[in-house]
Amino acid sequence: MTDCLERADLAGYACRSAASRGRKHFEELRDNRPAFERDRDRIIHCAAFRRLEYKTQVFVNHEGDYYRTRLTHSLEVAQIGRAIARKLHLNEELTEALALSHDLGHTPFGHTGEEVLNLLMADYGGFEHNLQSFRVVDELEERYPGFDGLNLTWEVREGIIKHSSQYDAVNEVMAEFLPGTVSSIEGQIINYADEIAYNNHDIDDGLKAGYITLEQLDHVELWREACAGVQSKYPTIDRKRLIYQTISALIGLLISDICVTTAANIESYCVTSLETLRSNNRVVVHFTDDVTARNLELKKFLFHNLYRHYKVDKMRVKAEIFITRLFETYCRYPNLLPPKYHSRLEQRELHRVVCDYIAGMTDRFALDEYKRLFEPYERV
Repeated sequence: MTDCLERADLAGYACRSAASRGRKHFEELRDNRPAFERDRDRIIHCAAFRRLEYKTQVFVNHEGDYYRTRLTHSLEVAQIGRAIARKLHLNEELTEALALSHDLGHTPFGHTGEEVLNLLMADYGGFEHNLQSFRVVDELEERYPGFDGLNLTWEVREGIIKHSSQYDAVNEVMAEFLPGTVSSIEGQIINYADEIAYNNHDIDDGLKAGYITLEQLDHVELWREACAGVQSKYPTIDRKRLIYQTISALIGLLISDICVTTAANIESYCVTSLETLRSNNRVVVHFTDDVTARNLELKKFLFHNLYRHYKVDKMRVKAEIFITRLFETYCRYPNLLPPKYHSRLEQRELHRVVCDYIAGMTDRFALDEYKRLFEPYERV
């Protein structure tokens, strides 16, 4: 593999396909695409990626076609991540692969599903969605002869396992990925691209649902500043377009802040290569202190006014019941598992197999399965 198909203007500290640490399993490849581009394509074509279309972000799938899902969220993270990577002359394909894979292990019903499964799995190793995303690409996908998983490069696998997590949290898995050491800059970008995406699209969805209002948002400094800029430029703009343009302006402000701060850190820490990044072992991607404080205010606003809205909480309670009953029933009657999962019981512990099955469900499938199991007149 050569660098010839990669961007010629990659910075010295960018990851390069030609310098990848490689894959776990040898493959005879059909073409000479750069390794990270190939990884991105494998992620897009895997079953877990398609299922993100029907997994909750905040609003459950049946609540409306407008609201974000894990799939649309992942696409927005990829768009923001690529914008940052391009400005900093980083590897866009690696950034995109990490963005599109970062939520592959997420459960149905959003973070509620993750919390419930972690509680149910407390005596069996727990559950954490970043680790589950890693399990999806490394073990659970079944597409290729000779090995399980997608056989992604070391760099993509490292970025997945280190996404928004304590580097030493899972020692047995992390041992392969320079434990205690910062991720690539492309990997660090995803933590912030993820946050920028979900804060802003949750504002859009929350306003559309009527759970939050523009009047409430006017008390949030970051929003108020972006909104005032739009109104100054377009004094007669209508409410709908004002919301869209303010969200766009806010995303642009945050991307710009990240790029300026990261570029300054790279220069200040004398990061000229991946080697110097690892040896310095300092996170270089973050907001300025001012934007960090104002972004925290926005996050607190969304937590109290949207994520803890009584209607969202109602669905959260339902989700707890659905997942708990499904989990307990499969563990008690493992023969109810589909043949694909039942056959795994020969090599894997029962509770982990059940957890993998439920974590892979979409909201819609979990609701249908609940009906099939517990409503007496529902066809099985």
